[in-house]
Amino acid sequence: MGLIGKLLTLPVTGPGAGAMWVARQIHEAALSELTDPAAIRRTLRDLEAQLIAGDIDDAAFEEAELILLTRLKSATP
Repeated sequence: MGLIGKLLTLPVTGPGAGAMWVARQIHEAALSELTDPAAIRRTLRDLEAQLIAGDIDDAAFEEAELILLTRLKSATP
């Protein structure tokens, strides 16, 4: 499809293409947050602060810590 065809179909295809771009950006940001060692360490610090403040109990802390440490191990080379 040439340039004229793309311009003529833009009102129909534009919103779909825009939505796909937004979805890709969200996916990339979420993947980066899940695999970024600095973000995982930050979450571990927040989790420890919640434990110290008494917001969560030991069992919840240990379960979440195990998940985060597993992610951290797989995220670091």
